[in-house]
Amino acid sequence: MKTFLLGTAVGYVLGARAGRARYEQIVRTYRKVADHPAVQGAAGVARAKVGEKMGDRVPFVRATHGTDGQRSSEPRATQA
Repeated sequence: MKTFLLGTAVGYVLGARAGRARYEQIVRTYRKVADHPAVQGAAGVARAKVGEKMGDRVPFVRATHGTDGQRSSEPRATQA
């Protein structure tokens, strides 16, 4: 179900005819939601649970903000 919703959202953003202003509004809303402390906490819990199940088999990638405000992906440090 989540995959369907994500696909729908991506399809809307990529195919929207509302123009750049609507796209920017969607991106701003996404960033507000993604950066909200409650969402960050839930994501941390989810990462911890997946980490317990997967162990060290799959490294996580953490989204961060660069100095220009754009998100970038950095590999998360792994324990030796």
